[in-house]
Amino acid sequence: MTEEPLRPNPDKLLEKVNRQPRGKLKIFFGACAGVGKTYAMLQEAQRLRAQGLDVLVGVVETHGRQETAELLKGLTIQPPRRIHHRGRLVQEFDLDAALARNPALILMDELAHSNAPGSRHPKRWQDVEELLEAGIDVLTSVNVQHLESLNDVVGGVTGIQVRETVPDPIFDAADEVVLVDLPPDDLRQRLHEGKVYISGQAERAIEHFFRKGNLIALRELALRRTADRVDDQMRAWRDNQGQEKVWHTRDAILLCIGHSNGNEKLVRTAARLAAKLGSVWHAVYVETPQLHRLPEHQRRTILSALRLAQELGAETATLADPNEEKAVLRYAREHNLGKIIIGRHTTRRWWHRTSFADRLAKRAPDLDLVIVALDEKPLPSPTRAPDTRTLSEKWRIQLRGCAVAVVLCAFITFIANQWLVAFDAANLVMIYLLGVVMVALFYGRWPSVLATVINVISFDLFFIAPRGTLAVSDVQYLLTFGVMLTVGLVIGNLTAGVRYQARIARYREQRTRHLYEMSKALADDRTPQDVAATSVQFINNTFQARSLLLLPDESWQTKPHCCRRGTRSVG
Repeated sequence: MTEEPLRPNPDKLLEKVNRQPRGKLKIFFGACAGVGKTYAMLQEAQRLRAQGLDVLVGVVETHGRQETAELLKGLTIQPPRRIHHRGRLVQEFDLDAALARNPALILMDELAHSNAPGSRHPKRWQDVEELLEAGIDVLTSVNVQHLESLNDVVGGVTGIQVRETVPDPIFDAADEVVLVDLPPDDLRQRLHEGKVYISGQAERAIEHFFRKGNLIALRELALRRTADRVDDQMRAWRDNQGQEKVWHTRDAILLCIGHSNGNEKLVRTAARLAAKLGSVWHAVYVETPQLHRLPEHQRRTILSALRLAQELGAETATLADPNEEKAVLRYAREHNLGKIIIGRHTTRRWWHRTSFADRLAKRAPDLDLVIVALDEKPLPSPTRAPDTRTLSEKWRIQLRGCAVAVVLCAFITFIANQWLVAFDAANLVMIYLLGVVMVALFYGRWPSVLATVINVISFDLFFIAPRGTLAVSDVQYLLTFGVMLTVGLVIGNLTAGVRYQARIARYREQRTRHLYEMSKALADDRTPQDVAATSVQFINNTFQARSLLLLPDESWQTKPHCCRRGTRSVG
């Protein structure tokens, strides 16, 4: 059986087609000041100007570097806007003048800069956003310590908290990011030569922020952040092109979690391997229709393994698919994961002719499989999860179904015996099978099994010579009985499975609707008390259980939170 080729995501293609004309953002990215970001940006501007492009210098900070100032020659410079702030005159970028000038390209150095009070936007990156919306291309520069997500990391490394930051979505949405890299020793030499700061500032900087260890750490952060962005670009391209084959451009790992006692060993093994390779890793659990019936304690085991994987740094997901290996391979190809880790028990049930690993290897020979031996005994085959119905209620439903099966079979036999005697035996078999389908559709598996057995007996007694006995004069009818019994059992089982899937779908739809209604209700809440009351109410109604909200007090001791009783109802 061949794999279905991955198709481009239609929503992403539609978004791409409907995207409004917008300027392009190019960021010159570096580990810290002095690596040459502004210099590289000006070189790019001079190259584009030589090609006839209308280039405007909005803001460029030369920091007194002569070689940087030389690159400004021949470029049109936008006069700054002067603002009085705290008794002194401050020069800021004139956004209105730049929009009126409407160049093809504008240079905006130091993207994380905070504008002086009185400016239209508090941050320079907001000025850049408005320029891009106007269709103007922008060249800018930013250091790794100015990215919002890395601000705390950089502060922990250098001991200096950077207050001017740029939101990561701005960086991620850039059309191009150019990494400007310089080895730490070369950068420190530039500092000694006064090419970054003036002499007094340079010596202090070398002893503090620009220590070699700091520079190495910042350089690693910049390289990793750039590599992550390149990886995102590659995944986006693969999605757009419907690329099916996994590219082994990195040692990315996919862990498959099963309904096994050895899941924790699997998770820890995958975490150790990911740490050794320095790679990202994902952990997935595939929920097939059979596994929907897992008992509660087995479900808790699986959820515990997924939580452990998330705590150890994995990206987790639960996939719903009737075919385990197909779901795993689709996920691996969508996320370009080249190594798959799976567990295998030393003992295998006799009816499992081929293992999950064998099926994966056959379907995807281009992927690397890592098999971890699990010493623990596998959990028993999944059985139907206990439902909320009482034992007497379940017995009453089963007995009602069995009674309906007997009555329906008797009715079909009576009708066939009175008016359909001239019909061929094969047509009568079809009518009996229709009765099995009806019973299975409304009452489930076991009443349909009873209906199948009664149908075979009735067909033999009333329509096969010699009638009135279970004896068969023609041996070919034994095959008819066998096929009739087999088809009836299969149809009943499949129909019961469809009923179970429909019940699962209704349950999930109800959960989704409750989440949607809860999000709408929370959006209308204005106080913490309202939020707490809404949360407790929806949790109570969704899970049909009492809940209590624990919040920390002034001394960080958790105490029950008294919620006012809400008036909203959950549908």
